[in-house]
Amino acid sequence: MRSIARIVMVLCVALISLITFGEILMFGQASNDLPNPYKLESFGQLPAGRKIGQVYGVDVDRDGKSVWVFERCGGASCDGSNVAPLLKFDSSGRLVASFGAGMFVYPHGLFVDVDDNIWVTDGQGKNGKGQQVFKISPTGRVLMTLGQPGVAGDGLDTFNQPSDVLVTPNGNVFVADGHGGNSNARIVKFDRDGKFIKTWGRKGSGPGEFDTPHGLILDPQGRLLVADRGNSRIQVFDQEGKYITEWKQWANPSGIVLDRQGMLYSADSTSGVPALNPSVKRGVRIGGLRDGKIRFFVPDPEPTDLPGGGGREGIAVDRDGIVYVAKTGAGGMFRYTRTNGTNTTR
Repeated sequence: MRSIARIVMVLCVALISLITFGEILMFGQASNDLPNPYKLESFGQLPAGRKIGQVYGVDVDRDGKSVWVFERCGGASCDGSNVAPLLKFDSSGRLVASFGAGMFVYPHGLFVDVDDNIWVTDGQGKNGKGQQVFKISPTGRVLMTLGQPGVAGDGLDTFNQPSDVLVTPNGNVFVADGHGGNSNARIVKFDRDGKFIKTWGRKGSGPGEFDTPHGLILDPQGRLLVADRGNSRIQVFDQEGKYITEWKQWANPSGIVLDRQGMLYSADSTSGVPALNPSVKRGVRIGGLRDGKIRFFVPDPEPTDLPGGGGREGIAVDRDGIVYVAKTGAGGMFRYTRTNGTNTTR
C-alpha cells in the first residue's frame, strides 16, 4: 500500500511540475507568429491645417461607439499651444466636440467613467501647469483636480509624471503615477471625492514594484491590472494593492484594454530594439484573459527606426469590437477593423 501511495505521490508531483512548466511557457513568452485578423486605417477628421499629434489617451464613450482622444496639440506637447487637445469623434471619425485649450502641458492618460465624465492625466509640469489629474464633464467643465499644478512630488497630493487614471464603478480613483527615469513608480488610490486613501509600489522589478506603470484596467473580477511597461509585464492586484500575479506573455505593454467578450488587448510600442526585447516585434497582442493564451498579433507597419520614434501605445475597443489605437512618435490615430469571417472572440 505504501508503494502504491508513493507511486501516486510521484505521479502527482510530476503532473504538477508539468502544469507549472506549461504555465511558465504560456505566461513567459510573447509570440510574433500569430494570425492578424485586422485591416488598418487612419481615424479622425480635423479642420484644415490641424492634425492629430502624439497620442496615448484614448477611450470609448459610454454610448459604446464615440471615441475620446487626448492628443498633444498637433505635436509633441501642448506647452504654448492655443488648440484644444481633448477631442470627441463619432464612429465615422467626425469631430463632434473639442475643449481644453491652454489647460495642459503633456496630455497622457484618459478614462471615461460610468457617468460619462472624462478623466485625464497631464504627465509633465511647466510654468505652473501639469502634473495633475482632471475630472471633466462631457461638455468641458472641470469638476475636480488632483495634484498640485506644476509641482512634482511623491506626497499625498502631488504626482510626478502621472501616466494613467481609472475610476471604479463605485467611484474610487486609481492613478498610475510615474513614467520612468526619476519620476514616481507607484499606484495612488483616492475616494470618489478625491480624498487620498493609500499608495503602493516603488521603483524596481520585484512583485509590487514598477518601472513605468503606464496603463490601468479593471477585470471582471474587480482586480486592477497594471501595464508595467519597463518590466515587460502586466501585474495584477486587488483594489487594496495586494499583489496577486504577473503576466509576461503580453510583451512590453504600453496600453491595455478588455473588450466585452473578455479578450485582452496589449499595445507594445517599445520592443524590438537591441536594448529591449530585441526578438519581440512591436504591435498589438490579443488573447483570452482567463487562459492567458495569445491568439492574434497585429504588427506595427512602421519600422522601429522610423523618424520620430514611438509606436502604437494607447488602445480602446468599442462595443462592436473595433479597435482604436493611439500613436506617439509622429502622432496619429488608427482604427483596426476585423476582416470578413474572422472571429477574435474564440
